[in-house]
Amino acid sequence: MKTTLIIMAAGIGSRYGGGIKQLAKMGPNGEIIMDYSIYDAKQAGFDKVVFIIRKDIEKEFKEIIGNRIREQIDVEYVFQELSDLPDGFSVPEGRTKPWGTGQAVLCCRGKVREPFVIINADDYYGKEAFVKLYDFLTGGERIDTEFPMGMAGFILKNTLSENGTVTRGICKVDDTGYLTQVYETKGIEADKTGRILCDGPVQEWIGPDDRVSMNMWAGQPAFLDYLQEGFAEFLSEKEGDPTKKEYLLPTIVDQLIRGGRAKVKVLETHDHWFGVTYKEDKEAVQEAFADLIAKGVYPADLWGK
Repeated sequence: MKTTLIIMAAGIGSRYGGGIKQLAKMGPNGEIIMDYSIYDAKQAGFDKVVFIIRKDIEKEFKEIIGNRIREQIDVEYVFQELSDLPDGFSVPEGRTKPWGTGQAVLCCRGKVREPFVIINADDYYGKEAFVKLYDFLTGGERIDTEFPMGMAGFILKNTLSENGTVTRGICKVDDTGYLTQVYETKGIEADKTGRILCDGPVQEWIGPDDRVSMNMWAGQPAFLDYLQEGFAEFLSEKEGDPTKKEYLLPTIVDQLIRGGRAKVKVLETHDHWFGVTYKEDKEAVQEAFADLIAKGVYPADLWGK
C-alpha cells in the first residue's frame, strides 16, 4: 500500500542565512530536523514526501533540502498562499499570514490520494511514532466512522522545553484508546516540582504523563476533501479577528469528533520530542542528535553519501 508523509513547511522564512529555526544544522553533515523525520518515515515504510511550502521560497527550499531528499524518496510540492481561498471569499484587509495548519494540509487535496501522516517541519518525533502510524494505516484495522484517523500521543513531560513555555494539544482519551477531546493549550511549562502549569481552563486537571498532540496525524484522502468544506465554514464564521484567526488541525479534528463524524485512535509513543522553539534550544537539540548517533540510533552519515 502506498503511503505519504506530508510535511508542513510553509512557515519557513526566505532568508536562510538569518537563523531560520527549521533549517538549523543539527547533524554532523549539516542534517536538519526534517532529514531525520524523512529518514524515520522511509524506514517505517512511507513511499513519498509532500512538502507544503510557499511559492516564494521554492527555489531556496529545493537547494537546502528538496533536491537532496529526492534522491532518497519520491518528492512533490504544494504551495500554501494567503490568497488561496474558496470561491466567494477574499483576503481581509490587514491580513498578512496564511490561514493555519488546516489550510496548509488542504493544499494537498488532489495531490495526495493515499493514506498519509502529517508532521511539522521543525519537530523531531522519533522512530516509534512513524512505525506505529504506518502500521495503523496499513494494518487493516477497520474503524467504523466517516473519517477514521490516528494520532501519535506523546507524553507531555517528554515534549517540554527547558527554555520557555510551549503550545500543545492536550488530549482526553477514552478507555478504548480513542481521542474524545483535544484542547489547543498555550503557555505550558513544568515548575521545579514537575507540576504542569499552563494558560487556560485545563490547568486544573493536566499532569506530566498526559498525552498530547504534536500535530502528527494519520488519515485518509477523504479528510482532505472535508478540509475544503470546513474551510469555507470557518471563513464564514463571524467570530474571531479575521486578520489573525487560524484554521487549525486540532480544532478541526475536535469538531469532527464532537459531531460524531471522526474517530481517532491514539497511538502512544514514548520518544522524546526535540525542537527549536527558542534559540537557546538549538545546542541542546544538536547534543541530543549526537547522543542518538553515539547510541547507534542513526548513522553518522545519515544518507550514506
